[in-house]
Amino acid sequence: MIVNETNKANPTASEVDASLRVPLLALFGGAAVWLVVGSVLALIASIKFHAPDFLADCPLLTYGRVQPAADDALLYGFCIPAGLGVMLWLFAHLGQVPLRGAIVPAVAANLWHLGVFIGLAAILLGDSTGFAWLEFPRAGSVLLFFAYLLLALWATMNFAGRRERALYPSHWFLVAALFWFPWIYSTANLLLVAWPVRGVVQAVIGWWFADNLVFVWLALVGIGAAFYFLPKYAGRPLQGYYLALYAFWLLILFGSWCGIPLGAPVPAWLPSISSFAAMMTLVSVLSVGVIMCKTLCGGKKCATLGGPYCFIRFGLGSFLISALMFIAMACPKFNLLTQSTWFGPAQTQLQLYGFFAMTMFGAIYHLLPRVVGFEWPFPRLARLQFWLSMAGVVLLVVPLAVGGVVQGIKLNNPGVAFLDAAQATLFWFRFSTTGLLLMLVGNLLFALNIFGLTTVWKFALVKKAIAMVKAPLEIAEVKA
Repeated sequence: MIVNETNKANPTASEVDASLRVPLLALFGGAAVWLVVGSVLALIASIKFHAPDFLADCPLLTYGRVQPAADDALLYGFCIPAGLGVMLWLFAHLGQVPLRGAIVPAVAANLWHLGVFIGLAAILLGDSTGFAWLEFPRAGSVLLFFAYLLLALWATMNFAGRRERALYPSHWFLVAALFWFPWIYSTANLLLVAWPVRGVVQAVIGWWFADNLVFVWLALVGIGAAFYFLPKYAGRPLQGYYLALYAFWLLILFGSWCGIPLGAPVPAWLPSISSFAAMMTLVSVLSVGVIMCKTLCGGKKCATLGGPYCFIRFGLGSFLISALMFIAMACPKFNLLTQSTWFGPAQTQLQLYGFFAMTMFGAIYHLLPRVVGFEWPFPRLARLQFWLSMAGVVLLVVPLAVGGVVQGIKLNNPGVAFLDAAQATLFWFRFSTTGLLLMLVGNLLFALNIFGLTTVWKFALVKKAIAMVKAPLEIAEVKA
């Protein structure tokens, strides 16, 4: 009896993993599907710049519908559920407590994917709200919000019931992100969709929401996950505890004020404050870079070439570059060259895929075999995916960024016609389309590994059930 009580008081890592198995498979399985769907839609949208007649007879696949659907499939379909799954696992392991009532987050995960399906279908059918990153109609948004509240509630209860009371730096970022999304998502939906405001306030709220979701929320979750996994692979504690605290507070205090472009038709003080806040986030970004370098330099050399460590290291490096690009666009002189060009989409894609998606790939490749209890069925495909995804990110972001600067120079030249400035980017688009194709192949390999691992687990359950049915019944002897 004493041994049983001790086991209950101190659950093993395998028991914690087993409690997370069904919710994480639901979250990651659906995320893998939407990742492939988003990649296909993004590739279609990119091809339309080279061949405008491509799928021109299908009204569902016009550029104005395909591109926002591709962006939302990546953000809402993959990034957020993948981040929530990693968050649940980290809370359980850092707190050393299993997840109770796993059926609720599993149902919430399926509700989330249903909301994404309704939202994407509405966009392709032309029923979009028209606001960037908030295109889902009310039916899809309500499902997403309700599903997130359920997942956040269970994550909060797991965090509150932790046995290890000490807070790790990852806790700060993840707990803040847990409450950040429902605040910004509900505010934006109420003020832009349910009871829309009028005038310049509408545009300001749209920029505020896009910045807080794409820059702040993704940064909180991605950095929080990276701060847990990097020390694991480096073989040394996270260096710069108080520097991480400093980076955290600067990010949430000033990062949420950014996003209003210079030259926007709003009162001049709004873009000025936004630019100042972007400059202040530079200190937070540099702090993250210092922590990364100090943690990795001097640590053990990781031999898993192309493994989870490489995904996370590349993702954190992409965050530093993406954040510097974001801050550079807030500088007045540089903004003259980049506003209304492809430089902005290049920075956004680097933030979404190069930083966040790659970090989540590394985290999932690390934790999911431990949760399911089986190794990856195709481990070599994971390494191949890393190289394909890394090459795809480079071929997507670098040409778009360079093409955006070239486009900006021509747009600022009164002697160059607008059509000539637009055609100057077609050369760079050929490279970006190739990058999207490589990313699509890598995402297919990721989905193959996810569903292969799920199939192996299900077959093991079937074999176990058959063995239990065939097992002879034990008949207890009755003593007279």
